[in-house]
Amino acid sequence: KVHAILTYNGTNHLIKKEVPCETDQLTHVYTFILRPDATYSILIDNVGKQTGSLYSDWDLLPAKKIKDPSAKKPEDWDDKEYIPDPEDTKPAGYDDIPKEIPDADAKKPEDWEDEEDGEWTAPTIPNPEYNGEWKPKKIKNPNYKGKWKAPMIDNPDFKDDPELYVFPKLKYVGVELWQVKSGSLFDNVLVCDDPEYAKQLAEETWGKLKDAEKAAFDEAEKKREEEESKDAPTADSDAEDEQEDDDHEGDESDTDSKTEETKEETSSDKDDAAHDEL
Repeated sequence: KVHAILTYNGTNHLIKKEVPCETDQLTHVYTFILRPDATYSILIDNVGKQTGSLYSDWDLLPAKKIKDPSAKKPEDWDDKEYIPDPEDTKPAGYDDIPKEIPDADAKKPEDWEDEEDGEWTAPTIPNPEYNGEWKPKKIKNPNYKGKWKAPMIDNPDFKDDPELYVFPKLKYVGVELWQVKSGSLFDNVLVCDDPEYAKQLAEETWGKLKDAEKAAFDEAEKKREEEESKDAPTADSDAEDEQEDDDHEGDESDTDSKTEETKEETSSDKDDAAHDEL
């Protein structure tokens, strides 16, 4: 989101409204307009994203109105929107409906012995006809007065500032940056007192290049994706590599087996020769 911060009497105040920001990798123009009537506008790419009042959207000054701290809700104030229907009655036999009933589908196990296991009883299941504790239905309260709110009074701590929009020491531009991705660039910073001139300058700089920038970015992304797809090994090649590895291991195993057999035969021949000599 966009952090629109105003400094007043040495304190930084963040805007209370949400201002969405752009999250792509293209160039964008951010504009913050403060007007003599204490209204403001925030634009992105010369398109309005938020507007309002410096009085209401920042806590620069104490509130003009506050709730009367001495006010109390009248005792006869009825703030219940719904009440139980006094004419609703409990159905006959309602309290006799059990919460659980024996399972009609349950059967005594074949290996159940009453003498050893006791008398078998079917397990219970929730009763579909049981509706819990009976309560009368609700109806609209004819005496409902709404939610009580304390009346608003003038805030004794409020002192208006007709020059709330004025920033006389606005001479420099600084960039305080915290980011999780590198590569952010800042240029063409303008401080002026003419919003129309600011819009015009944005169109003459950013506006003339935005389409070409978008096309170049899309082309670069396309080439990057093509290169990645070429470099990425396919599933078939992986399977072939694994098969070749298995075959190679099998060949080595066969070679080892043949070598061992040859060694055994050679050893056997030597033993036979030794016996013949003896």
